[in-house]
Amino acid sequence: MSITTEKVLAPAVDVGGTAQHTDAALTAPRRTLPTPLRRTGRGLLAVFTRTVAIGLLLAVWETAPRLALVDRTFLPPFSEVAVAWWQLLLDGQLAEHTQASLGRSLTGFGLAVALAVPLGLLIGWYRPLADLLGPLLEVFRNTAALALLPVFVLLLGIGETSKISIVLYACTWPILLNTISAVRSVDPTLLRLARSMDLPAPRIFQKVILPASVPTVFTGIRLAGAVAILVLVAAEMVGAKAGLGYLVNASQFNFAIPDMYAGIITISAIGVGFNQLLVALERRFTSWRTPTGN
Repeated sequence: MSITTEKVLAPAVDVGGTAQHTDAALTAPRRTLPTPLRRTGRGLLAVFTRTVAIGLLLAVWETAPRLALVDRTFLPPFSEVAVAWWQLLLDGQLAEHTQASLGRSLTGFGLAVALAVPLGLLIGWYRPLADLLGPLLEVFRNTAALALLPVFVLLLGIGETSKISIVLYACTWPILLNTISAVRSVDPTLLRLARSMDLPAPRIFQKVILPASVPTVFTGIRLAGAVAILVLVAAEMVGAKAGLGYLVNASQFNFAIPDMYAGIITISAIGVGFNQLLVALERRFTSWRTPTGN
């Protein structure tokens, strides 16, 4: 009897043991890469994703003229443009023109931020002031800055003042209009909650209006940063003797096509770098916001 019982129970013990081993295998923790390695992998993937399109563009730029798909007289290979850019850098011309352009654009941009942000906050906060200046703003916001370039040259001459002024004028409107929109689009619930706490108007403006307006204000500042470079390049093509716009224009007239493309690439690089700097500042001043997306 006992022998039969042992024979019957033996398979059960084996099955139970197999089940235990199976459960242990299923519950065993999966091997994962350490956190620094995962971060490095994600960083490399992000860099590759962001640069692959630019790499393809440069490859097409290099091969199309060599395969006679385009006339290399007007579009030389990228390698020739890179050599011309390096030569301009070595002889100091690129640094001279870049310094001149950055000085003008940053001065006009800085003045626009200093003037347009406070004015936009006041116009957005005080309705009587908005009603008074509204028609005037509509007139000037629909007048292109480059259309007024001859006026600035006639009134202020062809020196530095006219170029800085045209940059100031062009940068003012994106910042001003976005700042006004930011103040007017503040959540009414926040305002009612602040008023229910009997906060005075200056405190409401400081604690509610300003923090809620920062993201939209920075949107206008980033738009103005792009406008500053574009308008300045156009202004430097008229009556300037230094600057990246002058370099591009003079290279075209002298048929130094690689130098012309070298100046264009430098302008693009400055625009991208300036935009990334503004994005970093925006993240710094809006770190209180809850991130959305991945």
